[in-house]
Amino acid sequence: MKLQKIVERLQKLHPKEIDLSLDRTINLCQKLGNPQDQINCVSIVGTNGKYSTIQTLCAILKEANYKCNIYTSPHIKKINERFVYNNEELSDDDLTNLLTEIEEVNNNEPITFFEILTVAYFHHAKKYPKNINLIESGLFHRFDATNILKKNLASIITTIGLDHLDWLPKEEQTIKKIIFEKASSLLNSKIIVAKQSSNKISAHIENTIAKNKSKKIIFNKNYSFALKENDFFYFEDEFGGIKLSKPNLPGEFQLENVSTAIATARQLTNYNITNDHIKNGITKIESIARLQEIKSGRLKNLVKNNQLFVDGSHNPLGAKVLNQHLQSLNCKKHIILGMMANKDHNKYISYFKNVETLTTIDIPNQPNAIKGNDLKDKIKNFPNIQNKNSIEDAIFSIKLQENDIIIITGSLYLAGEVLNLN
Repeated sequence: MKLQKIVERLQKLHPKEIDLSLDRTINLCQKLGNPQDQINCVSIVGTNGKYSTIQTLCAILKEANYKCNIYTSPHIKKINERFVYNNEELSDDDLTNLLTEIEEVNNNEPITFFEILTVAYFHHAKKYPKNINLIESGLFHRFDATNILKKNLASIITTIGLDHLDWLPKEEQTIKKIIFEKASSLLNSKIIVAKQSSNKISAHIENTIAKNKSKKIIFNKNYSFALKENDFFYFEDEFGGIKLSKPNLPGEFQLENVSTAIATARQLTNYNITNDHIKNGITKIESIARLQEIKSGRLKNLVKNNQLFVDGSHNPLGAKVLNQHLQSLNCKKHIILGMMANKDHNKYISYFKNVETLTTIDIPNQPNAIKGNDLKDKIKNFPNIQNKNSIEDAIFSIKLQENDIIIITGSLYLAGEVLNLN
């Protein structure tokens, strides 16, 4: 209860949810002695794949006996997920104490919720000077609160696509502008660039970082991977090749994120990370709401022997890779869909093919979500579409046959509601 109350207070410190500027973050960090200058960081920017890349890199580092601090957003089930230190989420009491301390130092000055959480993360992270901090950039990067670091170990650019366009002027809602926002202000260290969805996007990224003096490790130029038979894949970079078992993340598209993490781990040359650490680490990746199978619980009981998945993909690029995975499955697929209002709903759903049924729903507890009925009307040309009042009603309404699967998708916020409800 104390944690919830302070969260509610912090959310009211600024009239806007997002106000792209670094000044407030810099000023509050200065009052705290600039904790961001006292930690070791790997920065992660991009549109999709950031979470999976972070979790894979963390699993490899843990296998090599290095401890990680992790800062990600948004959280799925509870806010504590954003504050991981020594490989563990902060407890409610510890997080309450941390946020109370930062609130007092801020002294009611206007600051956005994400900004004050970022400052709190940095402040606590300095207590673990030897840990490696894996820091996910928020909305874009250039004016993101995480972009106040003066040095880091490396920067990762995951796949970039069109998302959060409502935060850009109409005339600037382009992939080129998004790449500029995410990649133009990266630090001078090492830059690892993931596989992109097109050669055009890859070229834009390379042009944007061309003047950056960092060592650049770019997919298909400096590292690559290939899927082999018998559930193996092969990774290769300047340090040589490794034959690897498939990671414990479902979906072949995850090999892109895993390979990006491996490329990054092998560039952390001041750390003792061996091939065995990589081989073992990628089989122990902890991941939630990314094509996650729900194997027990309240909602699982409703589908009985059928499989139930939850996936937080919420933009066209995420829909594309999710559908590619679904097309590889020899079964009937049923989608339950809830989305935020500011997404490209028609573009998102256009990637899904050979879907047996589509059921739209409201996202509970999210005032910025599109209503399920409105979403249904917007994508009404999709075959076998219906709307239901709740997640449970949607599951009940689907006439499942043997081997059918249900995928609940469209939003990380919906994924959180699903997991909490289950």
